[in-house]
Amino acid sequence: MTNPEASAATESTVPGAAGKIAVVGSGYMGGGIAQVLALGGARVALADVSAEIAQKNYDRLLVESDQFIADGLFPAGSTEILKQNLWAAKDIEEAVADADFIEECVPEVLEIKHQTLARISAAARPEALIGSNTSTISIASLAEAVTYPERFLGVHFSNPSPFIPGVEVIPHAETSAATVAASRELVHAAGKQTAVVKDVTGFVLNRLQYALFHEAAQLVEQGIATADDVDTLVRTTFGFRLPFFGPFAIADMAGLDVYNFCYKSLQTGFPERFATPKILSDLVEAGKLGTKTGAGFLNVPAERTPELIAYRNKAYVAMQKLIEELGPAPIN
Repeated sequence: MTNPEASAATESTVPGAAGKIAVVGSGYMGGGIAQVLALGGARVALADVSAEIAQKNYDRLLVESDQFIADGLFPAGSTEILKQNLWAAKDIEEAVADADFIEECVPEVLEIKHQTLARISAAARPEALIGSNTSTISIASLAEAVTYPERFLGVHFSNPSPFIPGVEVIPHAETSAATVAASRELVHAAGKQTAVVKDVTGFVLNRLQYALFHEAAQLVEQGIATADDVDTLVRTTFGFRLPFFGPFAIADMAGLDVYNFCYKSLQTGFPERFATPKILSDLVEAGKLGTKTGAGFLNVPAERTPELIAYRNKAYVAMQKLIEELGPAPIN
């Protein structure tokens, strides 16, 4: 259902730092998202199944903020900013009534999300943008409960949302380009980074995360390594690189011809599981081998390779110093 009024409004409505936002679902994830957006300068209404729960979680967020300040995780004055910008609404309808953007953060149950999104749609202004924090449910299926679905998309924060910088933005087939742009600007105003991905099962974050976990679980099940040893290898080898470089940058620096050879080696034991990706073999056949040829997945010019290597080495030394400063995680 297309609404000319909503479509026109999303062309100009950008709920950035000065906008009004509602977060529906005030639990751990929703509360953290509300903190992020309120500290970014937005006026944020917090709503839940009852006024009492919304107020209880509002109070909890202020106590958490004080602790985060004491721990050096939030800057001084953050709690006062939250008191100014964050408020507990009596119900969903009050929270969304004049909001520019509404973020749904209720449990990952389709029926609950449909019911909640229908209430939001009925009470919100037609031009208000609506996002869902779902990590697993199809955005298109959620959009069935939203009037004017061109204003709806996934805006998926990660746990813990105050401290994880990346946010998945997931439009469905009917989401307008203006809705995507405005939602990204809102997230950027709160100091986060966005990546736009298609509405497919698992999106991108969880497809990658669960692919790694699936392989790790098989290694433990087969007695190849213990869970502790797998974790040690992940955090001290390729996982050590991931704060600075994604998988394509890492592959480009290693050499795509090397990756191509390693796939062939892996296929001797796992021919189907480690079939060479066509996107990789096509680049190798074209002589695009990564940074050493100046062309690969990311096309870093060859003359920038020394600068890139210098950055890489500096980053890894700084990471090791940080780990030594923090000490081991209190797991064992």
